[in-house]
Amino acid sequence: MIFTFDAEASKPTIKLKGELFKYLIKVRRHEAGDTIMFRNPANPSMLYGYKVDSIEGRDALLRLESAQEVVVAPKKSLHIGWCVIDPKSVEKVLPSLNEIGVEKISFIYCERSQKSFKPDFSRLERILESSMGQCGRSTKMELGMYKNLKEFLQAFPDVKVFDFTDKILDTDADFTTVLIGCEGGFSKAEKELLSSKEVFRLDTPMVLRSESAVMAVASKILL
Repeated sequence: MIFTFDAEASKPTIKLKGELFKYLIKVRRHEAGDTIMFRNPANPSMLYGYKVDSIEGRDALLRLESAQEVVVAPKKSLHIGWCVIDPKSVEKVLPSLNEIGVEKISFIYCERSQKSFKPDFSRLERILESSMGQCGRSTKMELGMYKNLKEFLQAFPDVKVFDFTDKILDTDADFTTVLIGCEGGFSKAEKELLSSKEVFRLDTPMVLRSESAVMAVASKILL
């Protein structure tokens, strides 16, 4: 764990209790004298160092000993337009997408998305905060929502499209917005909307699941 988010970070003292106490003291086994790093979700660019002053019962008192601006951000920018799939599948790969530096994900209700699938943005934010603490990233990934593909394309007309095609993604490809479909791909009507866009595939004979395609494309562009 590189740092922990806490809304009290920046204050002269922090009293750990509840779940945060259990995690940092019982699970991570921090002791009196240890320094624990924190960021405040309201201002994540600042990194605060707190020394564990005392541990009594189920509480721990921490005192601020350092504060500095430390920005840890991706070197490249990538915005993924992702047709809605099962939220459980998204949650599994979201920490990895955060670690490799995806800047933004826009979820889109495409024609083959199951309308019963509804991204839980509060839960996704919690997953991202935990991932940020693990990997050290200080810039938050943005999350957005579009009701259909047409609306998304109006907002991002220069998007590149991952789909079945003869063109393989170049090893030196560099773009900032990519569209990836859900299970079953794009409908005939959606393909017509995308007919003027640059379409590519990856150099593999296998059919990728939507979440596998997202991970593979993001890795190829950002890493």
